Amino acid sequence: MSERDAAASPAVVPPDEQTPVQPVPPATAPFVPKSVFWSAVYAGSSLLLGITQGLGLNLITANLPGLQASFGATQQEMGWLPAAYFATNMTGTILMFKIRSQFGLRRFAEIGIVVYALVVIAHLFAHDLQSAILVRAVMGFAAAPLSTLAFFYMLEWLPPEKKLSVGICFGLLGSSMSLPLARVVSPDLLQLGDWQGLYLVEVGLALVSFGVVFTLPLTSPPRMKVFDKDDLISFPLMTIGFGCIAIVLSMGRAYWWLEAPWLGVLLATGIASILLLVLVELHRKNPIIDLRWLSSRDMLTFAGALMAFRLLLSEQSVGVFGLFTALGVQNDQLIPIFGVIGTATFAATAVLSMIVKPTRTPAIHLVALILIATACWLDAQSTVLSRPEQFYLSQAMIGIASGLFLPPAMLNGFMKALARGPQYILSFLTVFLTTQTFGGILGSAIFSSFVAVREQFHSNVISEGISLLDPLVAQRIQAYGGAYARVLTDPAQRDARGLALLGQSATQQANVLAYNDLFMLILAGTLLTMVALLIQILLTALNKPAAPNSAATA
Repeated sequence: MSERDAAASPAVVPPDEQTPVQPVPPATAPFVPKSVFWSAVYAGSSLLLGITQGLGLNLITANLPGLQASFGATQQEMGWLPAAYFATNMTGTILMFKIRSQFGLRRFAEIGIVVYALVVIAHLFAHDLQSAILVRAVMGFAAAPLSTLAFFYMLEWLPPEKKLSVGICFGLLGSSMSLPLARVVSPDLLQLGDWQGLYLVEVGLALVSFGVVFTLPLTSPPRMKVFDKDDLISFPLMTIGFGCIAIVLSMGRAYWWLEAPWLGVLLATGIASILLLVLVELHRKNPIIDLRWLSSRDMLTFAGALMAFRLLLSEQSVGVFGLFTALGVQNDQLIPIFGVIGTATFAATAVLSMIVKPTRTPAIHLVALILIATACWLDAQSTVLSRPEQFYLSQAMIGIASGLFLPPAMLNGFMKALARGPQYILSFLTVFLTTQTFGGILGSAIFSSFVAVREQFHSNVISEGISLLDPLVAQRIQAYGGAYARVLTDPAQRDARGLALLGQSATQQANVLAYNDLFMLILAGTLLTMVALLIQILLTALNKPAAPNSAATA
């Protein structure tokens, strides 16, 4: 088995998680309390929009192997579906933020949901891989408004003092719950008609969201002029740069990094476009991204922490789910564990909404790191006999850690941006999206490649220990071949089948050992991140100005 064919799927990110848009400052209009009924309606609408946006991605990434027959495509080719989505989603989100700021929330919401519904319906008419890739790329842009709207609907019914605690935590809940929900509903939807079956429910959700947006009003924040002629240069560069890099990170594992020359061409194009974007932004009067602020020590530390957490949370999306694939576990067997993950995430969100504050962010993140480290250690004990039931505890920990990480990080960064002025919010959004989107894709690319290399290593070690002259090996081959005794009368053919089954067993064992190595690698990374966080907490405490002496005399 070559490294390219090792048991790991293309480096696409099941985004455990789609990264939602950050909140915006509360509107200047006075707050009018809503009744319990209308508060529940707005909260439910927020969850609906978040789940609709998340399912738009996760229904595909969770079912790539099951959709191969629908398109007659290889595993490599199926990787283009999520890659096309990621290539356009981040630039689309930033563009949608500026459109919302300049043209107003109401017009933004109505046009955005109409475009989204039309794109979702177009999925039903995509009958070949090329058309499916095209609609997925358009979907990356079209889905961008929904996470913003989910946040606004959650903020709408909350009093001002709750917007940055309950609002942020539960505004993210719909998107966070979409991954386990996609895995739970996928087996039944695939039976309805593969690709079209998956998107029938998405069409239904899009049409319900359409009704919500046109029925329930939102308080519009003040408009401001944010577009200028320089955007005609910056946005194409951003689209090309982010798109090329996203495709390289998504497809590099599938085609293998050094064996496909077009990967190098795309990477060079992406880097060149980003460098040109930096030069343009540095000389703009009103840049999309304030690079001088983002290059400050405080923001670099913040971005590094976001990226590190996003990489570590790949323990679930790349590690455990990849291990289940290697063990031959099907989606319908994973329904209970995704129920556990969803319940843990919801519980963590509910508790967090009552305690979250900017000053508590380091302590909350330290708890999340402890949970990730413990989960990695538990998962590193896996064997070929492990099944989803043995992972309930560890994956509940990862679900809690995921719920504890994102809202405090968003609140902390948002407060930093707001302290400098509303014009810095877009720069914060860029950092947040870059670290979360590219962090997820990068984690998938690095860790799946690591598993492929370690699988080759363990396969070689196991193969060296297998000799046909060993009586135990000969006995195992005969035992495997005995399963075909009723259909194969030739002993030589039975032995050949037994040898093939022994090779499959050795490959599966090598895969399990490779994933155990991955869990230990992520454990080491988590411990290093904990040390860095503790050092940061200590330095912050030492640099904190001393409280004035209350006993001092006048």
